[in-house]
Amino acid sequence: MKSLFKLVVLMVVLISFASCQENSRPNYQYFPDMYESVGYEAYGEADFLPDGMEAKLPADGSVARGHKPFDIDGSLEGYDLAKATLKNPLDSTTIDSPRGGQLYDIYCAVCHGKKGDGKGILVTREKILGVPAFDDPGRALTEGSVYHTIHYGKNVMGSYANQLDEEERWQVVDYVMQLKSELGGSQTVKDSI
Repeated sequence: MKSLFKLVVLMVVLISFASCQENSRPNYQYFPDMYESVGYEAYGEADFLPDGMEAKLPADGSVARGHKPFDIDGSLEGYDLAKATLKNPLDSTTIDSPRGGQLYDIYCAVCHGKKGDGKGILVTREKILGVPAFDDPGRALTEGSVYHTIHYGKNVMGSYANQLDEEERWQVVDYVMQLKSELGGSQTVKDSI
């Protein structure tokens, strides 16, 4: 009977301690700034930035996450350099021709045509004019020149760097070179532009 009495007294004491505890806030704050943080407005002025500046610029030479810089510039000299030196880094195990064909159909075929003959739907409807075929003897298409053109654009064609990532661009380059060979165009580099 005494042990039952002691057990009941112990339970009452424990319940009284548990009922007096306030669970709405912690008993201690290990890092007070985590519990009482300052709410900053996005793009608002902050006192820790100098001269009322809204945001800091990234450090010189920093590269955005997921972005791989293309070291050849968008000038005509850069185009010639890419045409002469740039090769497809994808090997035969990573080239996916059906996927390259799908990307080509989505982004390129509307102007260049499904076969690369320069007779896309916009050309046949006369919305744009003068899209040359991939096998045009006046053009010396190489993997580098096609990649450079997709990345920076050329003449009326704009850049597709925002629509296609690096690996997708190389898939499209491989498919363009396949279309060129199917049209009978040589894959050798010519001296003419």
